[in-house]
Amino acid sequence: MNVMSYSAHVDGFTRDNLPRPEQQPEFLFGLPELKFPERLNCAWPLLDQHVAEGRGDRLCIQAPDVRWTYADLQERANRIANVLVNDLGLVPGNRVLLRAPNNPMLAACWFAVMKAGGVAVATMPLLRAKEIKQIIIKARISHALCESRLADELKLAAEESGDVLRHVLLFNGSTGSGLEAAMAAQSATFSNVDTARDDTCILAFTSGTTGQPKATMHFHRDVMAVCGCWPKYVLRPEPDDIFMGTPPLAFTFGLGGLLLFPLSVGASTVLLEKGAPQDLIDAALKYKATILFTAPTSYRAVAANAEQLRDSTLRKCISAGEALPAATRALWKKATGIEIIDGIGATELMHIFISADQNEARPGATGKVVPGYEACIMGSDGTTRLPAGEIGQLAVKGPTGCRYLNDERQASYVCNGWNFTGDAYKMDAEGYFYYHSRTDDMIISAGYNIAGPDVEDALLRHPKVAECGVVGEPDIERGQIVKAYVVLRSGDEASPETAKELQEYVKQTIAPYKYPRSIEFVATLPRTETGKLQRFRLRK
Repeated sequence: MNVMSYSAHVDGFTRDNLPRPEQQPEFLFGLPELKFPERLNCAWPLLDQHVAEGRGDRLCIQAPDVRWTYADLQERANRIANVLVNDLGLVPGNRVLLRAPNNPMLAACWFAVMKAGGVAVATMPLLRAKEIKQIIIKARISHALCESRLADELKLAAEESGDVLRHVLLFNGSTGSGLEAAMAAQSATFSNVDTARDDTCILAFTSGTTGQPKATMHFHRDVMAVCGCWPKYVLRPEPDDIFMGTPPLAFTFGLGGLLLFPLSVGASTVLLEKGAPQDLIDAALKYKATILFTAPTSYRAVAANAEQLRDSTLRKCISAGEALPAATRALWKKATGIEIIDGIGATELMHIFISADQNEARPGATGKVVPGYEACIMGSDGTTRLPAGEIGQLAVKGPTGCRYLNDERQASYVCNGWNFTGDAYKMDAEGYFYYHSRTDDMIISAGYNIAGPDVEDALLRHPKVAECGVVGEPDIERGQIVKAYVVLRSGDEASPETAKELQEYVKQTIAPYKYPRSIEFVATLPRTETGKLQRFRLRK
């Protein structure tokens, strides 16, 4: 299985930029569900096979004013695939940027890219031009399909990226033009590109601790592998389940929970653009949702009124993206009667690899290793397995693993065949894993990964800021918040008004969720003799 299959990619960019085989983790394919044929396009088992086997009229996607069957989704994906190939000249292996909030057209675009043999690069709707530009250049993105409401930042990013991004089509606009008009002129049938199981089909970007984004590479087989492990053995969904949640499809947590997992069993999903607490409750009741995906912060916010869900159709609730506090788990169960299914995943491994189902959940524990994966606690040398009860580095291997796109940080994530996630854990004698902290400078706030240097760079662009240092500060509601220590230039006043000014400036410069919720003005910052900022002292 580790031998590369013959690629269908005409554009060999992703294959040429894979880590060398010795730099990649060991992959495990012991489960029967992980025996994939050499030729595999994930659009077939997730979508087309349902239609081919007579399930095309089953409900697939719901949203406000939208109710699509599997056949409806297939027709739209086919038309978009034809637009990509016939109108925009896409060849297998080209990267396609997808930019939209969670809605049915984004799902159709994602499947169209799979069918055409392209590589989907979904981006967070809140990203600004500066961040989108980094993605366009790093991934050498040639095509983009974008929600019309989000076009402005993409346009700015494209202008600053030279001639890399050549083809852009907008959708969900009001002019009667764009992608929908192009779709109307195309056939509703499309023959999927005969991709290899190890052809890259997703580049999922994650923030680096240096502020430079990393692109994680996932194959068609990876998409199906994550569907065959955690959902089957922990979640255990049924065809009549209705999935719903808040994580964006640009997060692999959201892509799996709100698109891949429901379609893998012939179930349906609800795609929401708004995830405020009451919006979530109202949608769960309206669409009769049975499975909910969201982050711990959201569960805590919704819990205040969650008694409305106690006698509803909701039966399973999944948490990931950040550590689940025991208090939040207890609060949710008291309000709804439902035990949260907690889990830890990583963009590098695509989805959840440690979790516990409703019957085995323990307060404070993330859970046990998901079938198909192995995990252990390593010592500081990266090779010595620690005994039960000792805190160390979490190391994981399984059918998915870290492949960074042409990135020297591959060597720090993968060592001796193991993926090192950057989390400090301990494991008890019964195999339950307990989270303690991050082992790097990544800030995880309300499920978002935020690199401190990224926020520092934004602050330093403000004319009043001389120096700054950004770290994560513990917070009961969000797990962590972004805290900035700021040295102002001579003559500028440290005041609540100045702090507010800096916060608003950051929101306009980078994704708003990255802004520092706490700002402390200081006279100096702790540095080494060579001038390196000592973030560990700021955290203390």
